Amino acid sequence: MSNPDGTEESHSLRGPIDRSALITIRDIIDETEPLATPSLDDYLNPSVLEISLKDGLCGADSGRIDVQWTVRGDYKFHYTDSKGVNFRWGKHPHDGDYIHVPGLEHYHPPPNASSDPDEVEESCIKQSPEALVTRAVLKLWRVAYHSQSYDPLNAGSNPP
Repeated sequence: MSNPDGTEESHSLRGPIDRSALITIRDIIDETEPLATPSLDDYLNPSVLEISLKDGLCGADSGRIDVQWTVRGDYKFHYTDSKGVNFRWGKHPHDGDYIHVPGLEHYHPPPNASSDPDEVEESCIKQSPEALVTRAVLKLWRVAYHSQSYDPLNAGSNPP
């Protein structure tokens, strides 16, 4: 899989996509985020939950978050917007390539969601259930949206 910066991602999610988890995530987003419209790419056999955002971060006119969640609890929440900014939160094996990341949870910061080991960070999201991860992603995105800064995206409960 290629990253937005043109590098190849050697790490992958384990197991098939979990349709039930994507439906749970879709329903939470639909109920709690007024700027978002979530939809499955295929209702019966989805590969991704696409979340269209009516507004983006830091001056972007629009954005999108693509979500993948597997039956093994691996996930990716990948944001991209009309300005070409990308970042993502993930939980999946990375073969210890990310030197600053002790566990499976990691964060690829903006502007290009690089997989360079020196740029990938440990994620502030430590919960595993899809409902809690989804609520954390929405809260982090919302704080960044209101502050018009990318800094809060991996700040956990300590926004600036």
